[in-house]
Amino acid sequence: MRVLFAVSAWSGLYRSTVPLGWALQAAGHQVRFVCHASEVDTLAGAGVTPVALTDGWTMSFAGRLRNYLDAVGGTWPFTELPPHPITGEPMRDLREFDFHAFMSGERPRLEKVLADSADAVVEFARSWRPDLVVHDLLSLEGLLTAKVLGVPALAHPWGPLGTDERDAEAAMMPADFSGAFARYGIGAMSFDHVDYFIDPNPPALAPPTRAMRLPVRYIPYNGPGVTPDWVLDEPAKPRVCVVWGNSVTTMFGPGSWVVPDVLAALATLDCEIVVTLNLADFAAMRGQLGDLAELVRLVENVPVHLFWESCAVVVHHGGGNAVLNGAIAGVPQLAITNGHDQHLIGQRLADSGAGLRILGHEANRDNLRAAAARLLGESSFREQAQKLRTEMRAAPSPTQLVATLEEIAGRSAGPRGDADR
Repeated sequence: MRVLFAVSAWSGLYRSTVPLGWALQAAGHQVRFVCHASEVDTLAGAGVTPVALTDGWTMSFAGRLRNYLDAVGGTWPFTELPPHPITGEPMRDLREFDFHAFMSGERPRLEKVLADSADAVVEFARSWRPDLVVHDLLSLEGLLTAKVLGVPALAHPWGPLGTDERDAEAAMMPADFSGAFARYGIGAMSFDHVDYFIDPNPPALAPPTRAMRLPVRYIPYNGPGVTPDWVLDEPAKPRVCVVWGNSVTTMFGPGSWVVPDVLAALATLDCEIVVTLNLADFAAMRGQLGDLAELVRLVENVPVHLFWESCAVVVHHGGGNAVLNGAIAGVPQLAITNGHDQHLIGQRLADSGAGLRILGHEANRDNLRAAAARLLGESSFREQAQKLRTEMRAAPSPTQLVATLEEIAGRSAGPRGDADR
C-alpha cells in the first residue's frame, strides 16, 4: 500500500501525523510526505520521506494578515497594533500597510503559485499512485489530490478542531484561491469532500465532523531530544512547566508575550518552575528573568513529552499539539489563548474540566496566579486530566489503525490496485 501525506508549511500542524507515518512504514507500506521546501529538514529528521512540491504564503504571514484585518475591522483585542503582515515589525499606524494595494499585486501571483502547487501534487500522485491520502486541515492539495485520483481522503487534525466547526474564527478550511477544485471538475472546496477523520482526541475533546471518524491514540512527537537528568528526580515541590514558542509573538506581537507575568505569578506559589524555550528565545529570556533567575529552570529545545508526566500543571498558548501533549500526560493545563483556533481549543479544554483558559489580552499576574493556584490545589482538575489520559490510551494505536487503513484501501481499490502494494 502507498499512502501520501499532504502537510502544511508549519510543523505544529502535522507533527501529530508523524507517528502514523512511522506505523505505516513499520508495517511495510510506502509513505511520502508532500510539503513546502521549508519543512523538508523537519520531516526528514522525523524519519519520514519528504517531497517538496507545495508553495504559497507562510503560516506566519497568513496569521499576521488575518490579525491586521481584525484590527481594521475593530475586533483586535490587544492595546498594541498587530505586527506588520509582511515585516513582522510592530506597527504604529494601520495605514503602514495597504491591504488593497497589496492584494491587487499579490493575488495574481498567489493564484499562480497555488495553482502550480496543486498541479505539482496531482501530477506526482498520478505517477506515484497512492492508495490513500492523509492531509492536515489546511492542506488543500491533499484533499484535492484524493478527489482527483478517486482515492479516500483522510483528514488528520492537529488538536481538538474538526471539519464541521460553526465558529467562523476557528474554522480552518483552506481557501481555494486558484479555483483548483473547479478546474479539476470537483466543484467547490468543502470539507464535505473528506471521507474519513483520523481523530487523536479523547472523547471529551472530540471536535465535530461529518466524515467517518477513525479514533487513534495520540502519540506525542515534538522533535528529537534527550531526557534531562533532572527529570528522573522526584521534584521536591509541584513542578509547573511553561512552554511558549516564538510563533505566538511572531503572529500576535509583543502584547501576547505574557511569559514574564506568568513566571511572576508562579513565583508567589510554592512550586518548581520550568520554562522550555527554543534557542532563539533563550538568551532574551535570561535577560528578562531578573530576580526570578534562581527560581526558574530554563531548558532549551527539550521535547515536552519527555517530562510533562512529572508536572503538576502545564501552561501554554492553547495550541492543539500542546493540549494533546498535556492530555496524554494526564496533567492539568492552563491555556492562554490569543486568537484563530486557540480560543476554541482552549475553551474545549476548559469545558472538559481538565484545565482552564484565559484570554491572552486579559492575562495579568492576578488572574494567572489565581488560575495556577486552582489547578494546583483543586483535585478535580487532575482527576479529569487523568480521565483524558485513560480515554486516549484506550484508543487504537497507530499500528492498530494501519489494519483499518488497509481495509479502507482494499475496499476502494479497483483495477488500479497492484499486487505489490
